[in-house]
Amino acid sequence: MTEESAALYVVPTPLGNLGDLTRRAGEVLRSVPWVAAEDTRHSAPLLKLLGSLARTLPAHQHNELAAAARIVERLKAGEAVALISDAGTPGISDPGARIVAAVRAAGCKVIPLPGPCAATTALSASGLTDEHFLFYGFLPNKGGQRRKAIEDLRGNACALVFYEAPHRVLETVADLAAVLGERTLVIARELTKLFESIHSGPLTAALEWLKEDPNRQRGEFVLIVSGAPADVDDHEGERVLKLLLADGLPVKQAARLAAAITGAAKNALYERALALKE
Repeated sequence: MTEESAALYVVPTPLGNLGDLTRRAGEVLRSVPWVAAEDTRHSAPLLKLLGSLARTLPAHQHNELAAAARIVERLKAGEAVALISDAGTPGISDPGARIVAAVRAAGCKVIPLPGPCAATTALSASGLTDEHFLFYGFLPNKGGQRRKAIEDLRGNACALVFYEAPHRVLETVADLAAVLGERTLVIARELTKLFESIHSGPLTAALEWLKEDPNRQRGEFVLIVSGAPADVDDHEGERVLKLLLADGLPVKQAARLAAAITGAAKNALYERALALKE
């Protein structure tokens, strides 16, 4: 390819299978004098394999603003820079967005390359028929904040796409089931890698499925939950729930009655009732 000077190339790298690196991405990484990498040690083998002689500079979540300043300096000097993360597309639940914003603010050119992304890869194999999807990324680490975030998404008719780490996947799936109730969950694990697996089934049964085999809890996860049923009015469920609580009914009984009256998910109403009490 013909290298364009003073441009920041946003370059997706493979999720695991090196064969997924596009020809254009390889050419860019070989031709630019600088590569800004989330982890320079992690990216070194890939650059060596490609025969890239580019100098590297770290650009991770803890130094993103400082890295952006260095990159703008290189671009102002007329040099091209490629931006990569450890895997997938920079700026998608990975460092990169602040760098791109700083480069654009400085009046320099940004050139995005298409390529691997775990979210779209998992969606293509999900089999879900929702017309739209909402990419959320990583939910909060703390349980209360995580359940509140899920609660805020409960009425969304889009398929919900989350990333999750292995040490939190059980807690996250448990919270998804408690708040969202009867939905379909697709668990995509280790995409494009040796132990890739894609499982689809009822959200309420997913926790037990994961616990049946510890190997199912390993690796990097994409979790996709089908959208809210169109025939359930979540606002009406919450309205009835508040009325029952105001009449002094216990949380559990209020949630059960509100679910029976409106058709909203009982577990979700129970979680909402607890939140209202707090």
